[in-house]
Amino acid sequence: QVQLVESGGGLVQAGGSLRLSCVASGSIFSISTMSWYRQAPGQQRALVAAITTGGSTNYADSVKGRFTIFRTNAKNTAYLQMNSLKPEDTAVYYCNVRATSTVDMFREMGYWGQGTLVTVSS
Repeated sequence: QVQLVESGGGLVQAGGSLRLSCVASGSIFSISTMSWYRQAPGQQRALVAAITTGGSTNYADSVKGRFTIFRTNAKNTAYLQMNSLKPEDTAVYYCNVRATSTVDMFREMGYWGQGTLVTVSS
């Protein structure tokens, strides 16, 4: 019903920057919160940043001041600008979207992307 495609991951040296993108498509009626999570090897998936339709944001303490989440509602796209990257930021980054579809406009569901790998070398 709703598909997410992430892009922008890759290999970067410590101190560098990357921008991740997440495009939602399909039978979308509305999108509320768009979020980025990450999962490092051997660890649980954890919230990195989230943004509401109105633009309110929330960040994990470990990325505050370095990462910025923003979105373009007209394009159903969320971004994660990552600056001053550290080796501990290495993980698979996943986009999550809370949305209703045209199939069921009254039930909000969560959708996940396939993930994009970010590797930060020291």
